[in-house]
Amino acid sequence: MAPVRFVAIGDSFTEGVGDELPDGRVRGWADLVAQQWADATGEAIAYANLAIRGKLVWPIVQEQLEPALALRPTHLSFNGGGNDMLRPRTSVQSVADAFSLVLKRCDQEGVQLIVLSGANPSPQLPLGRVIQRRGDLLSAAVEARIEDRPDVVRALNWHDFELSTPPYWSEDRLHMNARGHHRVAARVLSELGVDAPGEWWSLPEIPDLARTRGVSYYREHVGPWVRRRITRTSSGDGREPKHPDWVTVPPA
Repeated sequence: MAPVRFVAIGDSFTEGVGDELPDGRVRGWADLVAQQWADATGEAIAYANLAIRGKLVWPIVQEQLEPALALRPTHLSFNGGGNDMLRPRTSVQSVADAFSLVLKRCDQEGVQLIVLSGANPSPQLPLGRVIQRRGDLLSAAVEARIEDRPDVVRALNWHDFELSTPPYWSEDRLHMNARGHHRVAARVLSELGVDAPGEWWSLPEIPDLARTRGVSYYREHVGPWVRRRITRTSSGDGREPKHPDWVTVPPA
């Protein structure tokens, strides 16, 4: 069997924001998948991650897709639209069109596509009902684009009620914590037919998890997000991908 070459593209969900390591680096579900894939098969895999936080879906496609395909991967994971969903005039069909283009390019290059839907943060967010409705529409639109493609690997997280509950989320309520990233990684591995540790589906709750509430939450998390919208800046401005080229992930 040919060696696995796995590249991930996307936004903060795929970069791994919320799953911070003690040294300040972010890990996330894609890193976890790469390591467990190597562990389960006993073979080193090549891994690249071009995802950058704050990206809208079309900038992900325009800036990350072709560099990712130029690496000649065997597998490419794609998720996007979470940041678009928070904007009031987002076109659901335009977001779905981005998924269709990624699928088309993977077909042309002979690459196995792994499609993910993001986890659902709406139960704990301001304007949660609005975000829930948009997310439902987006999820349905993307699933419709791949419904006749059983060869596409689907790791769909939006409808996972357990994953939408607070113990899987970081303090900002927008990004999953380590517990959430492990659950997503377990789903991706399962859909790939790779053994995942059973405990990854529901790790013990993180002790003493901070929950900023009320005025403090709006000051520390909502306010900076609003300022970025007003100034048309992004949390990913000036950031480089954490793994823009192949890194070798050996079995542990």
